[in-house]
Amino acid sequence: MKILVTGAAGFIGAAVSNALAKRGELVLGIDNLNDYYSPALKKARLDLLKNVENFRFQQLDLTHTEIRSLFAAEKFDAVVHLGAQAGVRYSLENPQVYIDSNITGTLNILEACRHYPVRHLVYASSSSVYGDNAKIPFSVEDRTDNPVSLYAATKKSNELMAHTYSNLFGIPTTGLRFFTVYGPWGRPDMAPMLFAKSILEGKPIRVFNHGNMRRDFTYIDDIAEGIALILYREQNGSELFNIGRGEPVDLMRFIEILENELGKKAIKEFLPMQQGDVPATWADTTALEKAIGYRPKTSLEEGIKYFAKWYLEYEEKI
Repeated sequence: MKILVTGAAGFIGAAVSNALAKRGELVLGIDNLNDYYSPALKKARLDLLKNVENFRFQQLDLTHTEIRSLFAAEKFDAVVHLGAQAGVRYSLENPQVYIDSNITGTLNILEACRHYPVRHLVYASSSSVYGDNAKIPFSVEDRTDNPVSLYAATKKSNELMAHTYSNLFGIPTTGLRFFTVYGPWGRPDMAPMLFAKSILEGKPIRVFNHGNMRRDFTYIDDIAEGIALILYREQNGSELFNIGRGEPVDLMRFIEILENELGKKAIKEFLPMQQGDVPATWADTTALEKAIGYRPKTSLEEGIKYFAKWYLEYEEKI
């Protein structure tokens, strides 16, 4: 298949592009290479993909309507839409960029799929759509009308937009709600990278909610494999799935394992809950397991080991 991957220079986008290309698919990756975090890290991910057969890259902004011209020229079989403005906390101070990227960008992708039909559109949602839902584990049947950040609201909007376009125009869509993805080449604004950097520099790490946090940490390779499997699945309408490890971990346990792998203790600064954050995430992945046999293979201990090894090797370059 010829597959478009948006956000291909991002953490998940680069991993998915690599996984699909190595499966023999023809992958065109696009990204606007914005400066939300270091463009050098994004370019380093793309450098790894340069030698991957079947992968091409084009710098392009999803908010521009020229995306439709790309569809006309390339005639894609499928789309993995991962391009978005990420980050819960950043959305508190920079709301407009989330509307531009996550709402307008997704609309442009849906419009392109409407006029140049594809077999399957798989797109990124987020566990943040569950908001402050007290019921855990989170199930796709749970209410998602209480977002606690604009980022979450835009992701919920994407789900509604995809569902509408699927019903109106017959676009086969699958939304995946990601749960705390981590691993090598991760985002520098997320806890693993922030923690590793501060620990090695002897600076305090900020531990919110006084450490009473639980996260469904999911290793990047397991996410990429899950996306590939769901992309190949026959889809006629609109569906949503959780994609996570399905095993919440205490944040303090995560920090302890990371300390061991880095060989250095963290200086911990315990703080109240951050605005827009939630105390726990936990994915009910039963539906995804039934649909594609999805079972994450990487334990937390293995995943942190791989991440720490990579970070120690690349910290001076990122």
